[in-house]
Amino acid sequence: MDKNQLGIQSMQEGELEQAAKYFTEAISEDPSNPVLYVNFGNLLASINEFSKAENFFCKALELDPKLATAQYGKGNVYYEKGEFDKAAKSFTSAMNDGLEEADAYFMTGMSLVQLSREKLALPYFMRAVEMNGEDADARFQYGLCLASQGQIEHAAKEFRHVIELVPNHADAYYNLGVAYSFEEKGQEAYEMFSKAVSIQPDHVLALNGKKLMADALEKS
Repeated sequence: MDKNQLGIQSMQEGELEQAAKYFTEAISEDPSNPVLYVNFGNLLASINEFSKAENFFCKALELDPKLATAQYGKGNVYYEKGEFDKAAKSFTSAMNDGLEEADAYFMTGMSLVQLSREKLALPYFMRAVEMNGEDADARFQYGLCLASQGQIEHAAKEFRHVIELVPNHADAYYNLGVAYSFEEKGQEAYEMFSKAVSIQPDHVLALNGKKLMADALEKS
């Protein structure tokens, strides 16, 4: 096992100082290998040293401008720093350079949502769900994007799927309640708000939705 592999193994075992030592030695022995800089960048990002991590990803891209994992790493750094426009561009570049992974689509969608560009985010979440249907986070965000575009029936379907995957997902119950409200399914909406509150008693939005729906049902 070479020092790069030892560094990765140390990272996986939570031995971060040892991992840094291995990566440093590996770079010293093979300074033109861009993958080593990506791995060190990932290590730094994992301990929130984002500016230092960015430097390592940039160095990797100097050595190999088409290295998709370096672009993806930069995207993560930008996202954590709140630079969402740069993050979206880096994730897109990573995919253009061959990174075909659900996480890349998901993070592009998340970056666009942070920029209030839900319509643009929609196809990225859809692709993320297509690639990994068991990803509850991707399905939930996909549902929110669908709802934001007025596609309530499809959004409700996604929220129901999230609940199947994560039965205690209070936000999914709440948003399913909202969807049912739009569909004028008062009793179903009330039940979903109630379920959200039973899971998370301090869920303010669900508490409010439950009260409003109870009042509406009483008057009907």
